[in-house]
Amino acid sequence: MTNILGINAYHGDSSACLVQNGKLIAAVEEERFNRIKHWAGLPVASVQYCLETGGIQLQDVDHIAISYNSKANFSRKLLFSLKNRPPVELLLERFKKQQKSGDIRQELARACDSDVDQIKARLHNLEHHSTHLAHAFNVSPFGQAALLSIDGMGDFTSTVMAAGRDTQIESFNRIYYPHSLGYLYNAITLYLGFPAYGDEYKVMGLAPYGEPEYLEAFRKIIYPTADGFELNLDYFTHHIKGISMTWEAGAPSVEPFHSAELETLLGPARQAKEALTERHQNIATSLQAVTEEIIFHLLRQLHAKFPSDNLCLAGGVAMNSVANGKIRQNTPFNNVYVPVGAADNGTCIGAAFYVWNQILKQPRNFILDNAYWGSEFADEECQATFERHQLQPQHLEQSELLEQVVNDLCEGKVIGWFQGRMEFGARALGNRSLLADPRRVDMRDIINLKIKFREKFRPFAPSILEEKVAEFFEINEASPFMERVLPIRPDKQALIPAVTHVDGSGRLQTVSRTSSPLYWELINTFYKRTQIPLLLNTSLNENEPIVRTPDEAIKCFLRTQMDGLVLNTYYFSR
Repeated sequence: MTNILGINAYHGDSSACLVQNGKLIAAVEEERFNRIKHWAGLPVASVQYCLETGGIQLQDVDHIAISYNSKANFSRKLLFSLKNRPPVELLLERFKKQQKSGDIRQELARACDSDVDQIKARLHNLEHHSTHLAHAFNVSPFGQAALLSIDGMGDFTSTVMAAGRDTQIESFNRIYYPHSLGYLYNAITLYLGFPAYGDEYKVMGLAPYGEPEYLEAFRKIIYPTADGFELNLDYFTHHIKGISMTWEAGAPSVEPFHSAELETLLGPARQAKEALTERHQNIATSLQAVTEEIIFHLLRQLHAKFPSDNLCLAGGVAMNSVANGKIRQNTPFNNVYVPVGAADNGTCIGAAFYVWNQILKQPRNFILDNAYWGSEFADEECQATFERHQLQPQHLEQSELLEQVVNDLCEGKVIGWFQGRMEFGARALGNRSLLADPRRVDMRDIINLKIKFREKFRPFAPSILEEKVAEFFEINEASPFMERVLPIRPDKQALIPAVTHVDGSGRLQTVSRTSSPLYWELINTFYKRTQIPLLLNTSLNENEPIVRTPDEAIKCFLRTQMDGLVLNTYYFSR
């Protein structure tokens, strides 16, 4: 047995996974344990969970793979520093991170109550984008594919083009600091008054409400080149001052890094509590439009260098589900794979498989085709947790449970659905979900008022039986990880208004009977009753990380106006 522990540490969305003999056994983000969104330290609880799930101890681990290498691209870092003389504070911050993530065996040993001298694992500090690429390709269904890793920044690189063949990955084009499409989206997200780490998805949700009035202005900010793209650095400050990020006390926080010239071009930045205006909507629309232009330009360049029908995408920008849904129509690629957890959380998986496939040169024997790699809880624990909260649930057989939940959904109730192993990644995919009837015109407002308390412009997603996608969407593509937005057929939009965005699109999850049998059966039961083969699905949480435990699910239920909660085979309804 070869045990590989993959870790994303001291970076946003810290996470860990365990791979045994080339198969993923467990994967989880630390935020699910400490309840701090996007937490960025050493994922100690995640490591402990992975080891426990694999039935091993830390001293049984053969390899520890870290998705960060301070020595990567060192000559470019040095040259940039000599030319630009970054602030001392920035250099100290980078040195501090380098010290922490250099050799973490001592900290892991302390956390796992082990003697560091007993740890036999070989430590691998891997270049950030190499782990994104391995996550995209080495667990994909393709034997060969063109690869694109596109991120904010990792190890002084924002973008890498590569070719994947069998187990090996060959990169052939890189875009280095300070040029970054992810930085552009981050900078404008902050400019638009969305200050939290990871708020880019809000801007993506806002974009369909506007017009691309500022597209020409954005084409001055970023533009395609023969080698990829460049930022016009007049509109930014990160290349001079660095990016001020604090994260040691909890969630990462990034300070705005646009320049005064950007406000001259686009107008004053929105303050956090300022009302959203048509100008803000049009800026979001224009940002999304130029982002798609750059992505498609990169993909056409990639295809010219490595012609393939298959494409694998990873990195934070690969979470742009709107752009992902347009790739087949705007590039030569026919088959697109975006893994679950395509952002930095997934680099723990990529790091582990980089070691297995490329360092150990082992054959590929695993495809990442589902998201369910986290904690699970027995029926007895679910029942006991209800009782601790003085709630008396019904215990139902599967067929009874499905019929009861569908009854309540059809009555307009909002139901928490907690089953099996927790999802890895940012999106609830039917095991830690909040479900509702997509036919209700008012359902989006009901959920926002009762439970989510979030911006009204943000859409909710449809979970649809994979066999029925072509009936409701204009493009018949699998989207098991909710990784792409596709146009809903015009004649179907009025049937499912709660999951139809303002532009007639939906960020769908295609549900497989193989990988998610119970969730498939629930949707199918709803379909038999209503002739609608999908449900509204959003995450089971309220301004917090997705719930992990039965206790967290019940507490979320009690402090909101959720109507019912399912924990495995137990159902409680108000």
